[in-house]
Amino acid sequence: MSQLVLVRHGQSEANRAGVFTGWLDVPLTPRGEAEARGAGRRLHDFHFDAAYCSTLVRSRRTLELILAELNQASLAIHAADALRERMYGALQGLNKAETIARYGLEQVTRWRRSYEDAPPEGETLHHTLDRVVAYYNEVLVPALRAGQRLLVVSHGNTLRALRMQLEGLTVAQVEALEIPTGGIRAYELSPALVITSMADL
Repeated sequence: MSQLVLVRHGQSEANRAGVFTGWLDVPLTPRGEAEARGAGRRLHDFHFDAAYCSTLVRSRRTLELILAELNQASLAIHAADALRERMYGALQGLNKAETIARYGLEQVTRWRRSYEDAPPEGETLHHTLDRVVAYYNEVLVPALRAGQRLLVVSHGNTLRALRMQLEGLTVAQVEALEIPTGGIRAYELSPALVITSMADL
């Protein structure tokens, strides 16, 4: 029986400031570091064979803090661009409230939540899903088939996309899905990679 645990990074400086982050490389806040340590404590019963994160510092730092809490800091970390947050294009760095005032709530909501609508010069969630699922199939699936226990720390939209694939979510379901900073979703999978159990921790 293999395990896959997905964790969203802790609160970042951009989350706290209320700006669109995307590929901006911003650190965790003190609250974000506390959320990461808290995630590690909630995973105290887990022992991982491999750990993965995006190449953005908020993802890697969260993973490092989790592994430290688990006394698994020596575990090799595999960082990949494919696990980066959705690219928000021209919205990156803009204040969300000011963007709503300029473009209207309906338009900004479509840019943020829609599966097929892309922000100006950015990715749709569908595009994000394509790159994340390709990485899952190429890198994670072989390890899971070998019965390994994997920890993946990534970003809200990246994890929404991956959960859509894993759980068979509809477009409406994934558009409504919210994943809190520091949030954890744990799966157990059969040798055929059928999910046998899943839980939020």
